Amino acid sequence: MLTAEENELLCRVEGDAPMGQMMRRHWIPALMSEELEIDGKPTRVRLLGEDLVAFRDSEGKVGLLDEFCPHRGPSLVYGRNEDCGLRCLYHGWKFDVSGNVVEMPSEPAESSFKEKTKIKSYPTEEIGGFIWTYMGPADEKPEFERPPFAPTEDTKVSIAKVKIPCNWAQVQEGQIDSAHSSSLHSSDMVPARVDSAGATETNWTRPSTDKAPRMTYRTTPYGFRYVALRRPIKNSSTHDYARVTVYVAPFISLIPPNSSYNVASVVVPVDDENSWFYFLAWGGEDIIGTYEWREFNRLVMGKDIESDYSTKSSIENDFNQDRELMKSGNFTGIKGIPNQDISMWVSMGKIVDRTTDILGASDLAVVEFRRLMVEAAKGFENGSSQAIGRSGTHIPQAEITSFQGIVPKGTDWLTLGTVETEQKVLSELAERAS
Repeated sequence: MLTAEENELLCRVEGDAPMGQMMRRHWIPALMSEELEIDGKPTRVRLLGEDLVAFRDSEGKVGLLDEFCPHRGPSLVYGRNEDCGLRCLYHGWKFDVSGNVVEMPSEPAESSFKEKTKIKSYPTEEIGGFIWTYMGPADEKPEFERPPFAPTEDTKVSIAKVKIPCNWAQVQEGQIDSAHSSSLHSSDMVPARVDSAGATETNWTRPSTDKAPRMTYRTTPYGFRYVALRRPIKNSSTHDYARVTVYVAPFISLIPPNSSYNVASVVVPVDDENSWFYFLAWGGEDIIGTYEWREFNRLVMGKDIESDYSTKSSIENDFNQDRELMKSGNFTGIKGIPNQDISMWVSMGKIVDRTTDILGASDLAVVEFRRLMVEAAKGFENGSSQAIGRSGTHIPQAEITSFQGIVPKGTDWLTLGTVETEQKVLSELAERAS
């Protein structure tokens, strides 16, 4: 458990909160690329408690600005996106993607006021189906790099997006918790006599019935990775079923893949009490398509989620839980793997009280997550630390992967899903620890 003070450090992200300030030193997945069209409707984006507006200009460049015009404060969401700029409706002030005022029709033609005025803007990059932004000090901006789920230019990524009405940390804890999948998702991750986890149109299969995995973790420069070892259905006396989950702090979790595609999630704080949750399938030519992915996860806009990405199933309607379906054998009565997770996260309350929770052996990754992130926030609070992943040997995110598979007992799990660079770093860290 955490103290009340530590829980505040972990959860609070708005304003000068250390956790939010630390997150601002990383490139943040701000929204999906598909949400912006050239000269199309501007989009509201709320990140770390800050209200912003995003737009794609006539040349395809993306701007991320303060939502409110500096002249009297109306929202730029209603503005005209035209001729390489976003024009406020109130008095016609027009801003480019860098926040410069390019037109100010309400001022005299000879006025130099335009050159002296600027709206707050954040730099953007676009890759892997996301528009990314950096919201920290300019002199600390890291070089942008490919994320783990878009290691090459031609990597295909299918994304489902939903807004969760609770704090980011309880969402992220769910993503790095491998043990819950054997219970909460048991009707969708079905045990089968297969040699590797697979995917069908209706469910995922896995080669184990074991609900009490043995877990080991290792801290890395970018976060941590851990393995959950289960008894496989076949050859259990000589083999283990290994599922390696990776946390690339502070936003990305790499979930063990299946034989058809890789899986990842991205969790970004909207503010202290709301979160953006993205669930990703990624890989080569044969991965599941975007619409099919959203349909599989019951996160189709208009059908399952509203236009603002909030869920139609909620705590008020018990997440549309079907008790008759439960009687017929479905474990949760809630359709869609993410919706099952969402029901758990939201039912905890806006910000869960970690001073009273009871943790067991299967919570090893949760304990490490809390330790890592609380220490990072404390470092920013006292000015003694950098953003996560900036110190020590850098491991390119494009080389970081998760793993699942049946392996001979005694296999060094740190060789599963890791490239030579990371294996060397992990060996050095192990030597220092000993």
